[in-house]
Amino acid sequence: MMKTMLASALVAAGVLGLTACDVKKTQEGNVSLPKYEVEKKAEGDVTPPKFDVTGPDVKVGSKETTVKVPDVDVKTEKKTITVPDVDVKTGQEKNREAQSMGAAGSSKQ
Repeated sequence: MMKTMLASALVAAGVLGLTACDVKKTQEGNVSLPKYEVEKKAEGDVTPPKFDVTGPDVKVGSKETTVKVPDVDVKTEKKTITVPDVDVKTGQEKNREAQSMGAAGSSKQ
């Protein structure tokens, strides 16, 4: 159970980390495509194949049946354990923090 909780916490932290990104374009892109001259040598003919497809008939339903299941009584107790604690700063928060640190540093001079 502890492994499951740890794995869940790590997955949640990863997802949160990915959604907390702040993306800014820092440079314009450029694409220059080569120029070609093409000369037609012969007429072409493309005829795709045809298929007759008959899919299966699928019927979904439910029915009652009897199965043997264990009768288990579970005793629980409270324990204190150490679990992961995740603190995430978004890109915007980091930028604001850096700007405020820069402003504070320039005022000291």
